[in-house]
Amino acid sequence: MTASRVLEGKVIVVTGGTGILGYSMNKALAAAGASVVIIGRNGETAKARAAEITSEGGVAIGLSADVLQENQLLEAKKVIIDQFGRIDGLVNAAGGNMPGAVVQPEEDLFSLDMSALQQVMNLNLFGTLLPVQIFGKAIAETSKAGAIVNISSVSAKTVLTKVLGYSLAKAAIENYTKWFAVELAKRHQGQIRMNAIVPGFFLTEQNRSLLTNSDGTFTKRGNDVINNTPLGRFGEPKELNSALTWLLSEESSFVIGSTVVIDGGFTVFSGV
Repeated sequence: MTASRVLEGKVIVVTGGTGILGYSMNKALAAAGASVVIIGRNGETAKARAAEITSEGGVAIGLSADVLQENQLLEAKKVIIDQFGRIDGLVNAAGGNMPGAVVQPEEDLFSLDMSALQQVMNLNLFGTLLPVQIFGKAIAETSKAGAIVNISSVSAKTVLTKVLGYSLAKAAIENYTKWFAVELAKRHQGQIRMNAIVPGFFLTEQNRSLLTNSDGTFTKRGNDVINNTPLGRFGEPKELNSALTWLLSEESSFVIGSTVVIDGGFTVFSGV
């Protein structure tokens, strides 16, 4: 097995696999030798992305499931086990924000949209916990060297204005990753590991309107981000992939409860 095929023979589930970052992750996992299960609410998009990987010589299937619907996740697990007989890894890439959970400077801090905040918390936090309950159990039952990778955010490391609900959820993901990793290690002796990736600023459908104008130029917030990123640019989706494949592979077998920060220096720069 060459270094580039570190996931050879493994079956990896990617929730949120129909998103911009998910698209890049799917391709990288397939290139590393994994059979990729792409899960998203849009089943047609998931299947189309799986077909693209298959046409390039990889192995992939696309399934429709909402990460907050237990019955849909259980059905997806059944399909996966029936087809592949195992699950070796899980990437919890489902998540995002919504307008009501963004707190604008002119808004009253004591009139927050609690419903919107709860929805964003549910999607990002429980949309990670529930897939772990379903697919993590399958990993425990079918794999001898499994791994789970959660997606955190720089908003869990430092205060970002406006994105309160998203920040709360990602801070909780950081704590959950550490807590659950310890319990997995104690109970399963390294059979399942959990870690997280902390992306910096990558242009996605969720943040594009906050960071760029309709003509592609940067908003004030976009410029502020660039000015506070020592590398002076947004990240490219492919720049997450080496850390992702490493955390899912047995090359990181002694790594648990860690968060790998991939942010161009944003969280370590004081701005001075």
